[in-house]
Amino acid sequence: MGRMPDYLRTLFLHPPSYEGFDGGAGSRYQARREVRSFWYPTWLAQPAALVPGSRLVDAPPAGLALGDVLPLAREYDLAVLHTSAPSFAHDVKVAEALREANPKLRVGFVGAHVAVAREEALHASRAIDFVAGTEFDFTIREIAQGRPLDRVAGLSYRTNGHVGRTPERAVLEDMDRLPFVVDVYKRDLEIERYFIGYLLHPYVSLYTGRGCRSKCTFCLWPQTVGGHRYRTRSVEHVVAEIAHATRLFPQVKEYFFDDDTFTDDLPRAEAIARGLGRLGVRWSCNAKADVPYATLKVLKDNGLRLLLVGYESGSQAILNNVRKGIRLDRAREFTRNARALGIKIHGTFIMGLPGETRETIQETVRFALDIDPDTIQVSLAAPYPGTALHREAREQGWLREDDLVDAGGVQTSVLDYPHLGRTEIFGSLEQFYRRFYFRPRKIFAIGGEMLRDRAMLRRRLGEGVEFLRFLARRRRVGRVVSAGR
Repeated sequence: MGRMPDYLRTLFLHPPSYEGFDGGAGSRYQARREVRSFWYPTWLAQPAALVPGSRLVDAPPAGLALGDVLPLAREYDLAVLHTSAPSFAHDVKVAEALREANPKLRVGFVGAHVAVAREEALHASRAIDFVAGTEFDFTIREIAQGRPLDRVAGLSYRTNGHVGRTPERAVLEDMDRLPFVVDVYKRDLEIERYFIGYLLHPYVSLYTGRGCRSKCTFCLWPQTVGGHRYRTRSVEHVVAEIAHATRLFPQVKEYFFDDDTFTDDLPRAEAIARGLGRLGVRWSCNAKADVPYATLKVLKDNGLRLLLVGYESGSQAILNNVRKGIRLDRAREFTRNARALGIKIHGTFIMGLPGETRETIQETVRFALDIDPDTIQVSLAAPYPGTALHREAREQGWLREDDLVDAGGVQTSVLDYPHLGRTEIFGSLEQFYRRFYFRPRKIFAIGGEMLRDRAMLRRRLGEGVEFLRFLARRRRVGRVVSAGR
């Protein structure tokens, strides 16, 4: 590990956490999920690509415990840890252990959770020397170059017991300044360790832009680190990285674009698709449920396999409450068009958003059964600090507790309405899953997929066991929630 001149020896660390904790730096759902999955730590890989001689360690998918990463503390001058709201307290303990192992190690935290509460995060432990705000790529590079913390924009820091704050860093406009992340993936990660139930395996995910034009009150990333303008890499830059990735990873079966809403810019999405079509790769992305048929056809004709779509609710009133910016009739039309073209859909839904009632829960279940996406993910409304939903929940007195996950990393129901308690909201999740998946039509569809592909057979059987264990675990947690009602 040769030390590069003028750069501190830098470790980028996604800390050890709960077994199966789906809280990687690229993950939307920072909790233990129904089927174990791991996202790429793209938010750490990006600055790692800017710091020569650095190393990225992603502990959870690698199965590394604290004892495995502690020896690294003595090999580096700087450690950058990515954290989240549910994992913050645990990550602080990791930072303290690293500092104890190497008192000279400079430790910094990054991520959406600390970006909106930088000083509060610093006060959590003296082991934390700095906390970066919003986009931190070039912030970290300047720190790694040895620049004094008080001269690095976009930072809160501790020096000699004093906590200071520097001016905010300008938003990155030229996204092509960011180097490819796939080189870091190749250098430091084992891509076969990353898997998601609805994506082919092995897969690679990355970002082609940051920010989202939608104003959803619950969505963490645009309100904390990305912003509501969709700032994008050029078409040529994206296609060049995928072309490079195909040479690095000939075993990859699918590429996933983890932009909040890849379809925010339709002409650009079509142009990228055509470039990917020339490469002959298979790919998927996040999309809003309003993409017109003409664009869907261009995407499908050029390798698109699956869209991850946030439907959230089957109640138009709830969608309006959370400023989703989508109409149910448009969502239905979009889904019919995608199915007609042979595009698979992984639909995501949220139980317990403002305005939720027993009736709207049933509306959402009926809506999901009607549009019938290939697979679904159901989450509990999570009021992350820094979001409009969190502020609304505090103002209205809906926030029952602050811990978004329990001691085992399972998401808990924290919103409690006068007309609908958190126990009912929590229980609606299992009901939703059972009604959607335990239908003859869906069982036969999954069974047919398994019969056609032996590798898929093994994978789905394993996921089925995990799913049933997840439901059993949620029932146990539900009893605890009910007892504490």
